[in-house]
Amino acid sequence: MGCAISGSGLTPRTAESRHTEDEAPARLTPDHIQLIRESWKVIQEDIAKVGIIMFVRSEFSSSNSGLLVYVMSFIEKSVARLDQLERLETLARELGRSHFRYNAPPKYYGYVGAEFICAVRPVLKDRWTPELEQAWQTLFQYVTAIMEDGYLEEERSRRSHTLTSSKQRPDKRNTAI
Repeated sequence: MGCAISGSGLTPRTAESRHTEDEAPARLTPDHIQLIRESWKVIQEDIAKVGIIMFVRSEFSSSNSGLLVYVMSFIEKSVARLDQLERLETLARELGRSHFRYNAPPKYYGYVGAEFICAVRPVLKDRWTPELEQAWQTLFQYVTAIMEDGYLEEERSRRSHTLTSSKQRPDKRNTAI
């Protein structure tokens, strides 16, 4: 799969490991936002090429080819919400919650950013800089951290709901003889 993780600065981890390491969430600076927006304009001109590179290089080429469309759409929505971080956080948190329902754990989230970065490098060519790479890495770290939080919130909610349901129905014991 090429450079899915190597050299990207993105390392897939579980949500639990992120929370136990007391790691501060990634911070998007105004410079990051400007670099991402400027590069996104160029990326959009050749978005089909980015999608094809991601499809060929990644796990999307297996049974999840339709997932790539959703991933690219989410990236586009994320870039569009960079000036409205509350809306971006809501979007990412809800996506994390839905990932729990689809049984897609946080340990896989980091791969998407790494694959995207590998796919846009050849599209941006000489426009690709270490600062731009850091900006995109920060965006993906920021979004995946919020998605992980959403995943864990949904997991706790489901667990709490299951416990509450069984406590509320003590009369529904197995009484079969």
